[in-house]
Amino acid sequence: MRQTVLGFDARGPHLFGANSHADLRVDFYGSAQPDGTTAAYSGNLLRMRTAHAALDWRKTEVFFAYDHPLVSPFTPDSLSAVALPALAWSGNLWAWNPQIGLSHDISVERRQRLRLQAALIDVADPPSLYGNPSGAVPGTALAATTAEDSHRPGVESRIAMLGTSEETSPQIGVGGYFAPHRTISGRHFDSWAGTLDYRQPLPGRMNLTGSVYRGQALGGLGGGDYKDYGFRINPLDPNDIYFRAFEDVGGWAQWQLQANERLRFNAALGIDNVPAGQLAPYAGPSTAIYQNLARNRTLTGNVIYSPSAYLLFSLEYRRLASSSVVGQTAYGNTVGIAAGYKF
Repeated sequence: MRQTVLGFDARGPHLFGANSHADLRVDFYGSAQPDGTTAAYSGNLLRMRTAHAALDWRKTEVFFAYDHPLVSPFTPDSLSAVALPALAWSGNLWAWNPQIGLSHDISVERRQRLRLQAALIDVADPPSLYGNPSGAVPGTALAATTAEDSHRPGVESRIAMLGTSEETSPQIGVGGYFAPHRTISGRHFDSWAGTLDYRQPLPGRMNLTGSVYRGQALGGLGGGDYKDYGFRINPLDPNDIYFRAFEDVGGWAQWQLQANERLRFNAALGIDNVPAGQLAPYAGPSTAIYQNLARNRTLTGNVIYSPSAYLLFSLEYRRLASSSVVGQTAYGNTVGIAAGYKF
């Protein structure tokens, strides 16, 4: 029930010759109490998921979005993984961040378009590795993120070739992302990524969708196994700090079979990998668990059945493998049964 998504869509007036529209989505997957119980009476379960506002001309769009990165347009299909998208932290750069940008389509052939996109992004910090990530005292104003402390916004761009249909036509795109950061101790580092995404229909009502990336310090986009960087202090000199932003390689692929109008099968695999050689000098038994995590892999499959236009039922299996540079690989198996109602 907490994964229920509610929202509204608004159509505005014509402005500067463009159609205006906006939308907002919320769910009930907000914060929990420190002891892990749901905050049933604290009023903080409601969570904003995504938001959009745009001006649309015939071939051009100016937009604001609080959503997944521009360079990662697709996500695997799942009715069980809604609050956090499927393959989150296992190759899917999904994290929602504020963005403002421009998109323009150029007609190449009768059934093909070249889409050019660019945006500024305010990328968030990944979850804390060493306690309070902002350094702020509870009840006071939060400190700036490492990206905000750099005083420069991040930038992202994508070039894609697509057909007449946004949902079913073949599509392939390449993207780039760059954002400067500055830590609370004054250390500077850059996060960056190069990406490739694709969707390819196959014979027999099948299609293949996925994305791959290579970059550095991608925790704020949903990569890097929850981290951007690592540091350790020289025990002989507390002022001597070793610091490194971690590289990251990952991606995911999904095979889908649309058996008929009501029945759909999906199988997907995702991986996110930080080089163990870079991570090992900063890992140890006393560091946070995510700091030691070098590789996250998820294998998942589901069947989604829709007996009507409003009802959805799904059975899903997920196997997660998390490999640390200290200790053994941990495995988790999840079987999910989900039901949904669209209204």
